[in-house]
Order: sequence, then structure tokens, then C-alpha cells
Amino acid sequence: MNREKEIYKVTLVGSAGNVALLTFKFIAGIMGHSSAMIADAVHSLSDFITDVVVLAFVHVSAKPQDVSHDYGHGKYETFASFIIGLALLAAATGIIVSGVAKLIDWAGGKKLAAPGWLALAAAIISILVKELLYQYTVRRGKKLDSQAVVANAWHHRSDALSSIGTTVGIGGAILLGNRWTVLDPLASVFVGALLIKVSVGLLRSSVGELTESSLSGDIEKEIEDIICSFPDVSEPHNLRTRRIGNRFAIEAHVRMDGNLPLSVAHDRATAIEQRIRQRFGAQTHVTIHMEPVK
Repeated sequence: MNREKEIYKVTLVGSAGNVALLTFKFIAGIMGHSSAMIADAVHSLSDFITDVVVLAFVHVSAKPQDVSHDYGHGKYETFASFIIGLALLAAATGIIVSGVAKLIDWAGGKKLAAPGWLALAAAIISILVKELLYQYTVRRGKKLDSQAVVANAWHHRSDALSSIGTTVGIGGAILLGNRWTVLDPLASVFVGALLIKVSVGLLRSSVGELTESSLSGDIEKEIEDIICSFPDVSEPHNLRTRRIGNRFAIEAHVRMDGNLPLSVAHDRATAIEQRIRQRFGAQTHVTIHMEPVK
């Protein structure tokens, strides 16, 4: 099964789980009289929306290079990661705003509604299901080297974390009495802060790639070591690197003996490019520019 189909499979599994959970959560929130559970259901709805985003953009990013895209369409997948990061940030912000509003109401003497057992059961089930989906999705995303799939995995984890906050709040209200209904908004604010940290990390990574940030210093050092491992090749310079979806683009200038026949210099440059592709993937874009030793 090719990479695109694998990503579709992973995302569809997550989508099926999200649809089932958000439906159950809405029902449990309404019947269990829990605003926290309804908010959790909205969070699951945002997960489903990001699944749709991944499916749409990964299809485009899998297209080969064409006249208008010499380096392929890989950045569409990065753009999907950026959208997922924004969606996660928006969901986290909504959780915090809702929690703070409830804290203000509680501080003002307003009695917060106590939820029912159905809402608590839904929260516990959500934690288990979403954590399983996270583990499955993040492993597949790393294996497929897909930033969009890994980002989507974190959306599953974010839902599990928000459900923990919901569980603490609902469980505290049921077991400790109405005085402790404030646990719900307190937990949601804490979880929302954790989710903002995750979303900022995703946004920083995707924005860096979209704005042509270089690969890490360790990777660039490894590229230079590969180049220098060839005889009669020295002084790699003007190294330019960037990431395009799940592929690397690498350009470098190297120095060779100016008296070498053109065919020999060409073969040496081709060998360098092949060695780099062996290390970083067959789809790596590599350009080696040869200069005579001064």
C-alpha cells in the first residue's frame, strides 16, 4: 500500500472514532446535564474537521512535480499541519475562555450545575478511545514521515487530555458534592494551557517550513560529511537546505581538481547525489555544483 493510501487509512480510522465519540458526547452532555461534556463534544467535532483537512491536503501533496510545481506539492501537507495547529489553538482557547467564565460565575456566588453519571461514563470512555487513537496515529505518522498525520495525532491526544479535565470536574461534582463543581472549570483551564503549548509547537514547525527554514545543524553537518567522504572532493559551501512535505531539498557547491575530465567530475557529483538520496530518501531533491580548486 502506498504512502497516500496509508495516510488515508490512518485518518479514516480516526474519523470513524471521532464521529462515534462526538455523537455519544452530545447525547451524554444533554441527557447528563453537563455543559463540560457538551464542550468536550465540540472539541471532538474539531478533531473530525481536521481529519477532513488531512484527507483533502494529503491527496494534493501526493501529486508529482509538474510545470507549475518543480519541487512537487509537498508543502500542501505542511499547510495542512498549519491549519490543524490553528484549529487546536482555537479549541484550546475556547476551553480556557469557557473555564474562566465559569470560574467568574462561581466566584460571584453562582451555583454551577452538577452533572450526571452518564456524562462521567462518556468522559472516561473518551479518554480510553482517544488515547488509543493517538498511539495508533502518531506511530503511523512517524513511520510515514507525515507531519500532518502526527499533528492530527496530537489532536487526538488533546481530546483525551480535555476529557481528563472533564472527568475530574464531573467526578468531583458527583462524588464530593455541589461545592466542588468548580473543579470542572479549573481542570479545563489547566488542560487548555497544555493544549496551547502543543498547538504553538505545531504552528512553529509548519510556519518554519512554509517560510523556507533550513534543516537542523546536525543534518547539515551529516550532509557535509557525506560530501567530504568522496576522494578529490573538498570544501562544501553555499549549502542550502529545506524541507518540502516529507522530502528534503539540498543544494551545495563543492570543489574538485580543475584538471579532471568533465565526465569524471560529473560521475563524482552524481555519486554524491546518490549517496545523499540513500541516506535521506529516494525523493530527495539534490543539486551539486562543481567548482575548480583554487
